[in-house]
This record gives sequence, C-alpha cells and structure tokens, in this order.
Amino acid sequence: MKHEATLFFFWRSSLKRFLTWYENVQASSRYFYAKIFVGFVLINLGCFWWALLTAYPGHLLSTKAQEHILIGFPVSFLGAIFDSLSLLVTLLMIRRALTSNSNLVYLGFLSVDILIAILATFWVLFAFVVSGWLVSFVLAVPETMNSRTTLYQGRLADLFNDPFGADNLRNVYFGVIMGASALLPTLFHLFLAGKSWVMTIILKLQSITSDDYEDAPVPVAKSVQQLNDGSSAQQ
Repeated sequence: MKHEATLFFFWRSSLKRFLTWYENVQASSRYFYAKIFVGFVLINLGCFWWALLTAYPGHLLSTKAQEHILIGFPVSFLGAIFDSLSLLVTLLMIRRALTSNSNLVYLGFLSVDILIAILATFWVLFAFVVSGWLVSFVLAVPETMNSRTTLYQGRLADLFNDPFGADNLRNVYFGVIMGASALLPTLFHLFLAGKSWVMTIILKLQSITSDDYEDAPVPVAKSVQQLNDGSSAQQ
C-alpha cells in the first residue's frame, strides 16, 4: 500500500467521512439545531417510557401514576439540553482530534466523550430532582427542592449500602436507559475503532499492497483504494 494500513489510519478516515457527512447535512438543512433538539427530546422521552414500562410497570397503576407520567416531559427536555450541548462538544473534539498528528492526542480528544457520559449520570439525577419539583406544583402538592434532593440522596445511599438489592438494580437500570443518548458518541467511537481494527487485521492477513488490489476481496480492495485516493487528493 502507498500508505501504511494501520488502525488509526482507517479510524481517522472513517471519522473524517462522518464529519463531512454531518457538515453537509447541517449546511443543507433549515432549523438544523432545532431539529436536533426535538430529536433528542423524543429520544429521551422514548427512553423514559421504555425504562418506566420495563422497570416499574406498576407505577402506572399506582396512586402516583399521574406524577410519573408528567415527570417524563421535563426530564426529556432537560436531557435534550444536555445532549445538544454534549453534541457540540463532541464535534469540537472530533475536529481537534482529526487535526492532531499524534495518535495519543487523537485518543485524548475522543476520550472526552467518556467524561461526558459520566457527567450524564449526575445530570439525570439533577433532571429528576428538578422535574419532580416542577410536577409537584402542577399537581398542587408543592414540594421543596431540598425534599426532592433528599429523596434522591437517600436512593443513592441505599445503592451504596445494598448495590444488588432488587429496587436498587431497577434504579440503576432506569438510570442507564435514561443516559443512553449520552453514551451514543462513545459507542460510535468504539464502533469505528472496532471496524478499523477488523479492516487492519484483514489487510494484514491478506498482505494487500497497492499492486495486488485485483486479487483482494472486492469490499476490502475498494475501501483501500478509496482511502488511498482520498489521501492522494489531500496531498
């Protein structure tokens, strides 16, 4: 090959293609960020209902069913705010990573998404505290922020004291589902890394060079040729 087929070579190329596609969609779409925000609201609302129906289906038949239903809307709105901001940070990190010459620096920039996923855990707690407080006024049974905060602090304490308790496991499951949208960038990077690793292994096993594309499996040879063409165009 004209350029060494390494994992980072394929990874960077795949990420650059994604960024180009994203920027083209952004440039050609009206109200792009508004659509992104609404999309995140719907994703968070879907995650909320999925978690509620699978973890606590009995809540919909309890005396607090109305409260649980209403909480989903402000939770989804606050979740969309976090997801929208984290998307902007992720795109910034991708651009910085692609311009870096060091693979370690490249990994460092992309690793910021792991930090975002961790912060999402605390944001989910914040969203439920605020949402519960707001819904209490709608239902004419106002609560204080301190009482809502104390409620979730107690649940966290129970989790640390009995991490494998049935209720605590359900709470963890609920939180993971609610934070699923914040995990998407990290999962996307892992997918591209895994795909690049597989392509690198295939090329190594096949010993493909720029002189034997015709003998290579068509999908692999085509991918290599496209990457080389793109690299040559940049030069």
